[in-house]
Amino acid sequence: MTVRMRHTVGHTGNRRSHHALKEPRLSTCASCGSKHIRHQACPVCGIYRGRTVVDAKGVHERALRRKQAKSKARGEAVAQTAKAEKATKEEKKASK
Repeated sequence: MTVRMRHTVGHTGNRRSHHALKEPRLSTCASCGSKHIRHQACPVCGIYRGRTVVDAKGVHERALRRKQAKSKARGEAVAQTAKAEKATKEEKKASK
């Protein structure tokens, strides 16, 4: 059997003093001037330490295509659901 010791409010506060959120350290991109997280490629131009490491334009275009395809698929699914609901309502009316 273990006996638990009580923590004072001060002890709890001292422990939690390191739990605060800190804002990220940002650097300015040398090529485009936008802000980015340190030691990471610039999300706008894809350059890190003077070299292009990410095709930022291609990444953006691919994400846009995926988003459009997803919204199109969602629209088709909603249309199919509405069509099925309409058919069930018509069946109920016909059975009466």
